[in-house]
Amino acid sequence: MDKLPKIALPIIFGLIVLVILISKSAITIESGQAGVLYKTFGGGVVTDELPMGEGFHIVAPWNKVFIYEVRQQEVFEKMQVLSSNGLEIKLDASIWFEPKRELLGKLHQEKGTEYIQRVLLPTIRSAARSVVGRYTPEQLYSSKRDAIQEEIFEETKKIVDGQYIQLNEVLVRDVTLPPTIKEAIERKLKQEQESLEYEFRLVTAKKEAEKVTIEAQGKANANKILSASLTDKILQDKGIDATLRLAQSANAKVVIVGSGESGLPLILGNN
Repeated sequence: MDKLPKIALPIIFGLIVLVILISKSAITIESGQAGVLYKTFGGGVVTDELPMGEGFHIVAPWNKVFIYEVRQQEVFEKMQVLSSNGLEIKLDASIWFEPKRELLGKLHQEKGTEYIQRVLLPTIRSAARSVVGRYTPEQLYSSKRDAIQEEIFEETKKIVDGQYIQLNEVLVRDVTLPPTIKEAIERKLKQEQESLEYEFRLVTAKKEAEKVTIEAQGKANANKILSASLTDKILQDKGIDATLRLAQSANAKVVIVGSGESGLPLILGNN
C-alpha cells in the first residue's frame, strides 16, 4: 500500500504530459482552409510541399501551423480618386479573390497572414487611381463604368498574380460625383435628350411631307397620262358601249333620235 502512491505519481505525471503534448500536436483544419507548416528546427516555413488539407493532423509540438482561408473571399473598399480634370470622385468597389493554394507557403513566407492589407488593398487603390484618372466625370457617370471596372481588374491582376493571390473579379458598385457636377451633367444629358427628340420629330415631319408630295405627284402624273390617252375616238366608243347597255336594260325605254355633236345617239327619255 505504501508503494502505490510512488507508482501512481509518475503515471499521473506521464498522462498529464501526454495530454499536453497531444493538445499541442493536434491540429484540426476546417472546410475551406489550408495549413502552412512552420518547422522550428527544420528550416522554417515549408514551401516545397502542398499545404496541409482539411481534417485532423498531428505535428511535432515545437512546430507551428498557420491556417489560411482558401475559399473565395470578398473585401469592400471605399476610395477617393481624381478624374482626368482633377475632380474628386468617390468609388465603392468589392474585390473577389483567394490565395493560390499551391503557393500558400510562399505567400506566408513573403507576405504573411496580413497579405490582404499589405498587398491586395494597396494594389486595388493604385489601380483605381490610375484608371479613373483617364476619364472625365461625364464619362464615369454615364457610359464608362463597365470599362473602368474591367481596367481596374486587369491592372490589379497583373500585380497580384505575382504575389500569390488569385483575383477573380472587381465590381464597381457606386461612383459618386460632387453634387454640383452631378447636377450639371444631368442637365446636360437632359438637354441632349430633348435635342435628339426634336431632331427626330423634324426628320419624321420631313419624311411625311415627302410622302405626301410623292403621292400627289403620282396622282398628277396618272391624270396627265389618262388625259393624253382619251382621244375623241376612244370617248365615242365608250359612249356607244354605254348606250347599248342602257338599251338592253329591262327597266328602260330608250328613244334614239339623230345624234349629238360627238356623233353619239341622243337618249330622249326612259321610265
